[in-house]
Amino acid sequence: MAPPAKKFINNPNASFSQVKVVLRADVSAADYDKVAVISGGGSGHEPAQAGYVGEGMLTAAICGDVFASPPVDSIIAGIRAVTGPMGCLLVVTNYTGDRLNFGLAAELAKTEGFKVETVIVGDDCALPPPRGISGRRGLAGTVLVHKVAGAAAAAGLSLEEVAAEAKHASEMVGTMGVALTVCSLPGQATSDRLGPEKMELGLGVHGEPGAAVVDIQPVDVVVSHVLQQILSPETNYVPITRGNSVVLMVNGLGGTPLMELMIAAGKAVPKLQLEFGLAVDRVYTGSFMSSLDMAGFSISIMKADQSILERLDAPTKGPSWPVGTDGNRPPSKIPVPLPPFQQNKNEESLGRPQELSQQGRILEAAIKAAATVVISLKDSLNEWDGKVGDGDCGSTMCRGAKAILDDMKNYYPLNDAAETVNEIGSSIRRVMGGTSGIICSLLCKAAYAELKANAQSEVTPKNWSDALKSSISAVSKYGGASAGYRTMLDALIPASKVLEEKLGVGEDPVSAFVLSAEAATAGAESTIQMQAQAGRSSYVSAEILASIPDPGAMAAAAWYSAAARAVKEQSQGL
Repeated sequence: MAPPAKKFINNPNASFSQVKVVLRADVSAADYDKVAVISGGGSGHEPAQAGYVGEGMLTAAICGDVFASPPVDSIIAGIRAVTGPMGCLLVVTNYTGDRLNFGLAAELAKTEGFKVETVIVGDDCALPPPRGISGRRGLAGTVLVHKVAGAAAAAGLSLEEVAAEAKHASEMVGTMGVALTVCSLPGQATSDRLGPEKMELGLGVHGEPGAAVVDIQPVDVVVSHVLQQILSPETNYVPITRGNSVVLMVNGLGGTPLMELMIAAGKAVPKLQLEFGLAVDRVYTGSFMSSLDMAGFSISIMKADQSILERLDAPTKGPSWPVGTDGNRPPSKIPVPLPPFQQNKNEESLGRPQELSQQGRILEAAIKAAATVVISLKDSLNEWDGKVGDGDCGSTMCRGAKAILDDMKNYYPLNDAAETVNEIGSSIRRVMGGTSGIICSLLCKAAYAELKANAQSEVTPKNWSDALKSSISAVSKYGGASAGYRTMLDALIPASKVLEEKLGVGEDPVSAFVLSAEAATAGAESTIQMQAQAGRSSYVSAEILASIPDPGAMAAAAWYSAAARAVKEQSQGL
């Protein structure tokens, strides 16, 4: 077992309030003229269930301790607080503790004269039937049942009608979860049953073991397996067949970034449409019923007739329901025109020349060498950046380098240096995001403008020197950095000065290039002694920065030096 996980808590064993109930502030049992919808369960699943308390959804949520069913006294207190003459519906997830505690509370409430109905939700599709007396576990599909029941109650339906709609909704939904890690409870050691290369299929929202532990799979494979399990005609968990309309919910279990949930949703929708023949009418993506810090997600699929869609679209003030309170839905897709990759180019400049000139061969060798060395430095750049930034410098630079190598095979007019530099900028702009991407794009665009304005058919060493100088000026102008700011420019500025100086005194151009590359390397290494004044590193303490060079500067020095070596090798072969 691993040691207890780090948590922002006080004493996990301290005594807390015995009655933890979240109520609608605008509801009083004495004068409430609609059916009250009440749910609850153990804490640790937030936003469920407290996040759904609001007009049009839950009237009250009863909270137990972490992963523990709320006690009867808390449940009966909630019933008394919000239940008027129309009665109340208890929506209960199918766990033994929840069924027993809510069941006893319902019986006690009835003896006090309250009208009470109960709907049990068991939407788990991970484990094969039968499950004995326990049945299927209640998972994230319960949130959809809350919405249907709350909207029906808000519409003024009777208790029997609200209960019937909730029961119908519970029978239309199936859910299955997957996780990369189990959750860690406050004050307890974290289970290590999942190794670094394993994932679990079908585990419960309390971290209880699921159907299988398997090797980590691509999200395409995982989503396909989950959908097949939920929609399997052999188990017949949900009455969904080809041609039906469905609602899709992709639910984060607490430790999964929204980006990954969006990826899973993006894979699930076309699979449901093309492989299962279903119309996906609504998609909800986010954390609706979590499991503390579990890294994983669940998928819920609900068969959706017009009545259910109207209930889901009805307005609500439940703060954690994802759609706006007026129930209006924007279009699912809005077309946006994208600029073509090759824009405003004449036909002659499109594509690689059939035969390269001497300058074209040298340029190709320099570009290939520069891109290759950046790819080789990916892990080192990420490691440095992980200590002084966001840890993706190497990955971002690598994407750009790979795009350059791919595009050079077909698109770069290597006999035209200016246009080739411009195409490099296009490659970078297409695939590199973040600050690194825009800086490299600015470098290329400024160099292109300088070469285009001043170079003749043959680009001279002075033209290249002037282009480098213009590039540095452009980055400094728009980014605000200059020498000593601990950025990429701390490699390029020394290189530019040495190149200009050596060419100015008649130094052999190749030698000048090599000497300027040495200056670039020295400048990059000197960033260890610099206090950052730009970028994310400016937020990092001087103690940490003192042991790490700037990743952007190291990358710039590496590709600049690789290009210089390649030019030297090509020149020696002439």
